[in-house]
Amino acid sequence: MRHQEQHLDGLTGIAPADPLVWAALDVVLVLILVLAAVGHAAGLRAARRRSPWPLHRSILFYLGLLCAAAALLGPVASAAHSSFTAHMLGHLLLGMISPLLLARSAPVTLALRALPVQAARVLSRVLRSPGARVLTHPVVAGTLNAGGLWLLYATDLLQVMHVSPVAYTLVHLHIFVVGYVFSASLVGVDPDPHRASMALRSTVLVLFIAAHSILAKWLYAHPPEGAADGDARAGAQLMYYGGDAADVALLVLLFTGWYSANGPRSGQTVRPGGR
Repeated sequence: MRHQEQHLDGLTGIAPADPLVWAALDVVLVLILVLAAVGHAAGLRAARRRSPWPLHRSILFYLGLLCAAAALLGPVASAAHSSFTAHMLGHLLLGMISPLLLARSAPVTLALRALPVQAARVLSRVLRSPGARVLTHPVVAGTLNAGGLWLLYATDLLQVMHVSPVAYTLVHLHIFVVGYVFSASLVGVDPDPHRASMALRSTVLVLFIAAHSILAKWLYAHPPEGAADGDARAGAQLMYYGGDAADVALLVLLFTGWYSANGPRSGQTVRPGGR
């Protein structure tokens, strides 16, 4: 990837990293994505010995990986260092679309089926631990998600991440992990021993949508340092409308999931007055 970062050097006071460092980071990202793809394939093979695995789950998983790859590698990632609009497209792919697709692919369920019994028990204990309960709570996940975005765009962190490989890696790791945990806490299909109530999840989602929309409007009125006004406004509009599309998908999945779990069963007759 090409990193056009000279114009950011004066804004941050941080010397741009050697291009070889960025190239090495790209290699690491490729390896991680390949390992994830191969790991899923290996998990499928092991899980199918016990029971069939739905094809659509695997399709969702690989689409999620593809979205993450598009955000981190290739033309979008390269352009993101000089174009705020391209950066925002990468944010939507890595922080919203990819996590949602992966959360709907049931990766934890696949891991529990594929792992040896002892390893599966260890994973199950970790998921049931108090720490996991706190981190996967919708309020915590939503706060980390929305708060992280405000920190990124309302401070100099956006400029720093485009000249510092360390900041670049940490910011993208946060965006992806928190995006996944947030999506999983709301509409994940894996078994969740700490699943919050529908009322709480829907409230958190509505508040997150509001925070995301307000941030997009704020960015439209306050372009990031170093971004041309037209580019900044286009990026803010992409955040607003693209974020809305992802949020609508979350809302639809949240309420269809609730209805499937609580609505009338097939063949069941609903009588007036509930009798």
